[in-house]
Amino acid sequence: MARTVRDASLDTRSARLRLPPERKHWRLIEGGLHIGYRRGPRGGAWLARRHTGGRYVETVLGASDDKADPDGLAVRSYRQAIEAARSWWQEAIRREKLGDCRTSPLTVNDALGDYFSECEQRGAKSLGKIRSAAASSIRTELGTLQVADLTTKRLKDWHAALVTRSRRRRSSRDSAVDEDALRSRRATANRHLTILKAALNHAFKEEAASDDRAWRRVRPFKGVDKPLERYLVEAEVKRLINAAGADPDFRALVRGAIYTGARYGELARMQVADLDLENGTLAIKVAKSGKPRHVVLTAEAVTFLRQMVAGRARDALVFQRGGREWRASEQLRPMREACRGASIQPPVGFHILRHSHATMLVSRGVPMAFVADQLGHADLRMTTRHYGHVAPDAKAQAIRAQFPSLDEERSTTDPVSAVSIR
Repeated sequence: MARTVRDASLDTRSARLRLPPERKHWRLIEGGLHIGYRRGPRGGAWLARRHTGGRYVETVLGASDDKADPDGLAVRSYRQAIEAARSWWQEAIRREKLGDCRTSPLTVNDALGDYFSECEQRGAKSLGKIRSAAASSIRTELGTLQVADLTTKRLKDWHAALVTRSRRRRSSRDSAVDEDALRSRRATANRHLTILKAALNHAFKEEAASDDRAWRRVRPFKGVDKPLERYLVEAEVKRLINAAGADPDFRALVRGAIYTGARYGELARMQVADLDLENGTLAIKVAKSGKPRHVVLTAEAVTFLRQMVAGRARDALVFQRGGREWRASEQLRPMREACRGASIQPPVGFHILRHSHATMLVSRGVPMAFVADQLGHADLRMTTRHYGHVAPDAKAQAIRAQFPSLDEERSTTDPVSAVSIR
């Protein structure tokens, strides 16, 4: 650790209080670098300046510990101010070596900008999605913070808040129903943490940040990317539809989810104009991935939807709740009640109907690529990860059904071409 330069007029509170107010008091730390102090009406502040290009460049390091105990971040002691001044000086030298003209300390926003520029230069995929994710969760919460001031606790708190900030309070009865939503939020929080750490690691690699320990110690949530194996078999789906019969609007919504594999929000926004019943397709124009898709409808689904929209205008909603649009989370209570009536334990969330749609397709031998297109997955690996566990059963059934009999007593093939097993 570098030595602390002593100064009788700056290193104690009582000594600083004797200095004239509203004046800057400087002390040379080492060649070209000074620590400074100025006392104002609201308390003292630490300053730093370095000599470059025939002039001094100054910065404010933070409040002094004249009225509050130092914490090393917002309030600093004399020794902590000297350490901060040296860090600021070293970062400025690194930026000059890299041709960075910034005169202020590197912020999280700066690190993100540098990282995105580097990604753009090497032609990284999905950069638009990465920028959007950073804008929604990283820039708003951490963007103005200096990278040098980031702490492990601050980053852990931010990571945890990504899961809870949009989560509404649920009763204990809803906990099982909302389990998949919680897993999804944790997976999203992990993706945003990955973006932040990638940007900060880039800054560290380029020597724009001097220490990476703060974010290196932050760990992602475990087990959130495991494939979801919960789904309803055909008999359970039929029981669920029958149990929802007392609520015709919800019963129609359940059937729509099973027939199309669409998400709750997609069903709630669906309009009559999105249906092409003559060709048996449905257009999902606003999807989670941002990419529109076309869903193939079975003859039974076409008949059901034709009855649903008969006599409605093209801009009318297909699925309605008492003549209006289904609202956010409004499906939770009727789904729980339908599960109870159908004896489905533990109860499942509405999103499981989408998984059930895909599972029924895979189990009947529909190619995984077709299922991925039906669901709107951008990557076939996602479909395989979530529904690949069903494929072995379908594979076994297909092999057992198609492989010819080689038993002489049971074989009905021509005797000349029959295969004999000895």
